[in-house]
Amino acid sequence: MADHVLIEHIALYEGYEVTLQGWVYQKTGKGKLQFIRLRDGSGIIQCVVFRPNLNNDDLFNEVKALGQESSVRVTGKVKKEDRAPGTPGGYELDVSQIEIIQAAHEYPITPKEHGIEFLFDNRHLHLRSKQQWAVLRIRATIKRAMQEWLDNNGYINMDTPIITPSAAEGTSNLFEVGYYDETAYLAQTGQLYNEANIFAFGRVYCFGPTFRAEKSKTRRHLSEFWMIEPEIAFCDLDQLMDIEEQFVSYIVQMVLTHRAPELAVLERDTAALENVQPQFPRISYDEAIERLQALQAAETDPERAEMLKIEWGDDFGSPHETALTQQFDKPVFVYGYPTAIKAFYMEPWPGRPEICKSVDLLAPEGYGEVCGGSERMSDPDKLIDAIKAHDLPLENYDWYVDLRKYGSVPHSGFGMGLERTVAWICGIQHVRQTIAFPRTVSRMRP
Repeated sequence: MADHVLIEHIALYEGYEVTLQGWVYQKTGKGKLQFIRLRDGSGIIQCVVFRPNLNNDDLFNEVKALGQESSVRVTGKVKKEDRAPGTPGGYELDVSQIEIIQAAHEYPITPKEHGIEFLFDNRHLHLRSKQQWAVLRIRATIKRAMQEWLDNNGYINMDTPIITPSAAEGTSNLFEVGYYDETAYLAQTGQLYNEANIFAFGRVYCFGPTFRAEKSKTRRHLSEFWMIEPEIAFCDLDQLMDIEEQFVSYIVQMVLTHRAPELAVLERDTAALENVQPQFPRISYDEAIERLQALQAAETDPERAEMLKIEWGDDFGSPHETALTQQFDKPVFVYGYPTAIKAFYMEPWPGRPEICKSVDLLAPEGYGEVCGGSERMSDPDKLIDAIKAHDLPLENYDWYVDLRKYGSVPHSGFGMGLERTVAWICGIQHVRQTIAFPRTVSRMRP
């Protein structure tokens, strides 16, 4: 007999007696039969409890009284049963022994509909739902795939500070913290520090929590989120896009390979994901504006036409990104954004100082930007001018300017938000469902 088998491996034990341990997800039955859908964190299986097989009437009555989320240990024979719900491949357990570890009663989250605020007030319990189980297992696979691709392609994982003395991107969305006798901020990005790291290691990445104090309530924003940020020496904008499309394609294909059951739980249509392979379309910001203006001109719905309204120099909103991605069957790169709407450190476009060597990767199906990157300024004098133009204190960036004085090279990098990526791949609408305990403008509990 195998001891404590995981449900996700149950197909390996057909015809054998095994022991499972987990929690009661659902329970039905009548008379001498009880059907327990047992979950153990790796999957869900139907366990059939037949009263005569237990040879213990008192225990069978206790089983009948078990509530949702009771913890149990069960032993029985694994049987192939195509009609069995929940288990990939269709297996069930014919129970011969059951040990009740704790009988739970009146579980707060029932099969009935609950409001989203109730569910997130009870997030510590909501995580046990089948949908959240699927989302967060996919999240773990995405994290692993991100690091695998980078580790296998010559990148070194470097940890960058979470407490920083100055802004990296914008001064209006910083969380201020006390740091002994000084004012400090929670990091918006590890990029600037990784630019120092590339001159020692060539190719690096950091991966950790980042913080943005934007008072945004959209479905795409969190105040605390995870971001992976590769940075590459001797890399221009075109090379950066090559890297991004290989990186993103690998992540998506790994999820399709390893998390098909979880995608099925979410009823995710995987056709669009299967198409995420190089090469991705690449259009300039100029072309994107022309496309959007043409869509607006052709739009017969006045409300939608107003939503699509845009002029050169404007940043894209969600309706614009959605409209653009609907014109392609893969993620699409938009490059060459106006300098005025991007961060100070981006390399100007040769002969066109009004735009910079920036690029966003827009995901299909209306999920918007999942990667944002650029070729960085490599000339110290240009960088000093840009810092001054953005009214940033030069003394806070003296070390950053130093990087361009001692062996400067063209270099580029990008950031990829984990939660937005999870939302896109899972096909869910709000990023708050993509992290175990989300932090938003209106929530920091539990």
